[in-house]
Amino acid sequence: MQRTQYSVLRDPIHGDIYLTAEEMRLIDTREFQRLRGVKQLGTANLVFPGAVHTRFEHSIGTLHITAKIIDAINLNAEFDPKRCLGVRDEEARVIRIASLLHDVTHVPYGHNIEDQSGLAERHDAPSRYEQIFSSKTELGRLLEEMGLAEDVCSVLSYENGGGNIPAYWSEILSDTICSDIVDYLLRDAYFTGLSLTIDQRLVSYFKVDRKSGHLFIDVAKRDLLREDILSELVRLLEARYYFSERVYYHHAKVAAGALISRAVGLLFEAGALDASELFDRTDASLLPLLDMAGAKAGGDVEREVRHLVERFRRRKLPKRVCVFPAHENEEVQQELVAKYFAPGCAPERRKVEERISDLLRFATGKTVRVMIYCPAAKMQLKEAQTHVRWPGEDGVLPLSNFAERIPRLKDLERSYRALWKFYVFADTDDEAVLGKLQEIALGEFPGATNMYRI
Repeated sequence: MQRTQYSVLRDPIHGDIYLTAEEMRLIDTREFQRLRGVKQLGTANLVFPGAVHTRFEHSIGTLHITAKIIDAINLNAEFDPKRCLGVRDEEARVIRIASLLHDVTHVPYGHNIEDQSGLAERHDAPSRYEQIFSSKTELGRLLEEMGLAEDVCSVLSYENGGGNIPAYWSEILSDTICSDIVDYLLRDAYFTGLSLTIDQRLVSYFKVDRKSGHLFIDVAKRDLLREDILSELVRLLEARYYFSERVYYHHAKVAAGALISRAVGLLFEAGALDASELFDRTDASLLPLLDMAGAKAGGDVEREVRHLVERFRRRKLPKRVCVFPAHENEEVQQELVAKYFAPGCAPERRKVEERISDLLRFATGKTVRVMIYCPAAKMQLKEAQTHVRWPGEDGVLPLSNFAERIPRLKDLERSYRALWKFYVFADTDDEAVLGKLQEIALGEFPGATNMYRI
């Protein structure tokens, strides 16, 4: 049997990472190299200056963790072959490459444009993968040459109705606890300078259930709960929440993202920019694209886009006027989301923003731009869907099924939902003006409770 030849890459998080010749060829494609210019945390570097790491190294790190999970699955299958499956070499080849390519469809500041503003289709929609893996791209042609295009596309679009493949092919890299999250938590901690420890021994507990085909972690031993393993699972989920609170939804990061998403939204509405034009862009090349599209639109749109882009370049972020958090606005949250989230709501958002701005001008003579920022209700946060084998239960079930028995997990689910916040921003530093704006804005959202004090 011929041994696989590997190249070695040195990574600051994992040390040496081993890549096959096929994987190196895929990394060298134009589409994958673009990821060197797409920051992993989008606008977070405006808050944490060291957070300039990219989706390029994260993708390679995810492959590395995937390889460790596959090794663990195979070792555990040797110990319990009646209940557990192993991963064959031909399967590992597909899963490793899918892990490597899982972020290849990301656009610059994609979470702001797609997830938090709803302006464009999500990067992991099956149509996006089909497009980038088609024969029109260098990456697609190479995957077709390798005979992997269909299987890799199925793995990456599995959660959204992808092809008929075993569940664990996808779950290894895209479950609630998976190779993707392990790498990005470790990597984000390193580059933001925040303290985080994850016991990577957790990776060694992964198994594949022979009966259902699900990836799972066994928290049962001789009909008793393995509390040490369960504790590590919850600790990782707590770390994810910690980063969501401290980094992913930091108010300044949100404000910076609002500038970008507003500019993109205006250009979409004016017909001066199409979502497909974002697909081959990097963070650096997106801003000149917005400038050019603004010039194409002309008039008020050009002036507004130029203003937004310039503020972003200079880190002159809009200031908070009102903040309506979920925990104080449960009764009106769905109403706010229905009225202000997604592309079809843009005219209503604009109407309310202009009315608040007009009322301020009438009251003070000041002209201030106002921005409403409303994310989706779930903010793309996953429940704890990783499967576990629980003492006394037949088969394997999602961890969230046992939330009532795990107080820390139940608290996390509530805490995640509470991260949702509806913002009103304005481009002024004048506290007197911000105070008047708050007074005016509160009249536009009857029943909503503002928790921000100027």
